[in-house]
This record gives sequence, structure tokens and C-alpha cells, in this order.
Amino acid sequence: MIYTIGYGNRKVEDFIQILKEFDIQYLIDIRSQPYSKFNPNFSQSLLKRHLINNRIIYAFLGYELGGRPDSKNCYNSEGKIDYEKVKVQDFFKLGISRIEIAYMKQLKVVLMCSESKPEECHRTKLIGEVLASKNINICHIDEKYRLRTHTEIILKLTRGKNTVDLFGNKESFTSRKKYLK
Repeated sequence: MIYTIGYGNRKVEDFIQILKEFDIQYLIDIRSQPYSKFNPNFSQSLLKRHLINNRIIYAFLGYELGGRPDSKNCYNSEGKIDYEKVKVQDFFKLGISRIEIAYMKQLKVVLMCSESKPEECHRTKLIGEVLASKNINICHIDEKYRLRTHTEIILKLTRGKNTVDLFGNKESFTSRKKYLK
């Protein structure tokens, strides 16, 4: 199983405790920019220190799997990230392949981003959807520390609506924020 989590406004001690409860071995940071001015304990250097002290290995895959890619080819005309465009990028495919390897090796991995609600984050709408399409089991640790299946989160995101059109095409998600001007 691959887990995901967002730190939001959590205390780092509580965050570490939940990782321990799930026996997490590796935290993979999937933020494009690994710092937080709102919650400084989650800035890369401090977070790494907290994780090392708790015997959890830190890995950064923000370049490959981050929610704000550097390539302008990943954005639509409105300046929002187009996840369908991201999925075909070599850097993204490389990041996904690293997660697949961790899954095959049965490593206890959590993908971490800043959004505490999984339905609001690219870890669900982009990464989770790609991993699910590869039959990789994903569970999201939500803002209330509850474990939710990927299917539950997608149903919450879509409000239970069918996301497949008449021709069998699945609806794709986009970022809810505008990044390019």
C-alpha cells in the first residue's frame, strides 16, 4: 500500500506520531517547493531532522511529482495545471516509476504534500489517479487522521457523480488554483 498525507496546520509531533502508527519507513516529499512559511517545522531541513530523529527516511521528489511543475507545457490557457499534460512528461513518469518500485518492494511509503484534505491536493487528483490506474493500492490519511481509500476520496471529490462520459473517457482533474499569469 502507498499512503498519502498532508500536514496542513498539524504540529510536527502529531504528524510524526501518525507516521509511526502506520509504521512508515519513507516519507516522500512531493511539494514543488519544500518549505513552509506558515508551518516552518515542515520546511525541508527541519522536517528532515525530525524524521531522522524518528528513524524515518526522507526523500524529495518535488521536481518529478510536485504540484507546480516548472515546465509551462503543463499548464492550460487559464494558467492552471493540466494533469493530463503532466502525465505525459518524462520527469513525471520517472517519479511514478520510483513510487512503483517502492510499492513492488513493499516499502512502507507515504507521499507528503501541504494540503491536509486529500481531495484538494494533486497527490489524489494526479498522482493517486495514475497509481490507481496501475492497480497500486493507495490510502489517504485525511485531515482528521482517518484512513480513506482512494475510491472514497474520489467519490467525495466528484460528489458521487459518474466521471466517465458516454464514450468511456474518464474526467480529468485540474488544479483548483491558477499559477501562471
